[in-house]
Amino acid sequence: MHCCKEKKSFVSRVIAIDGPAGAGKSTVAKKLATILKYAFLDTGAMYRALTLKALRQHVNLEDEHALTSLARQTVIDLEGDPMTLKVFLDGEDVSEEIRTLEVTNKTFYVARTPGVREIMVDWQRTIGGKKNVVVEGRDVTTVVFPCAYRKFYLDGNVEERAKRRLKELESKGQKIDAQQLLKEVVDRDQKDMTRKMGALKKAEDAIYIDSTPLTADQVVEKMLQYIKSE
Repeated sequence: MHCCKEKKSFVSRVIAIDGPAGAGKSTVAKKLATILKYAFLDTGAMYRALTLKALRQHVNLEDEHALTSLARQTVIDLEGDPMTLKVFLDGEDVSEEIRTLEVTNKTFYVARTPGVREIMVDWQRTIGGKKNVVVEGRDVTTVVFPCAYRKFYLDGNVEERAKRRLKELESKGQKIDAQQLLKEVVDRDQKDMTRKMGALKKAEDAIYIDSTPLTADQVVEKMLQYIKSE
């Protein structure tokens, strides 16, 4: 884990955002990175990409050793501007495929695996140590970048978060049952908050923002006010 005593020695700046599914983290992080001219580090996309590979290769998602071994044999790259970020899995653009409901619902198994998390965190810290980044995820303020320049916890009413997720999936042509999706969001929250490794929780020094009544632009404006204040 990074030591906060080292914070002053970092050349790069990290803006870290945690929060539950559907709170708007990705949208807000992309907008924020664009305005600040920072890179965007989508940690969730990295776990999704590995999940997709595991599903393709029919790897047992309960087999921690197999998943860790798979991660060691995998190359995941994030390329492009924040708003058009592309995710490459072993050289293949999987930006759309990793957003399917199947991958979403299975990513938990990969994200909770200690060996996988160790590898992923190392990759993420390497990226964050080289350039200014806006990073979002479940444990980026508590585990990956505990000494980030600014930390935020973006939350939202579960019904509203499910509606946002439904709208996102429908915009991509997917037919989704709204009640089933709500159940899955609630289930995802429970799993994220209770997993042994990298559990979702608010860091003590993270700024809490409830996105329920706000647009993405309004959330970004709030964050900018904190970021620019010393």
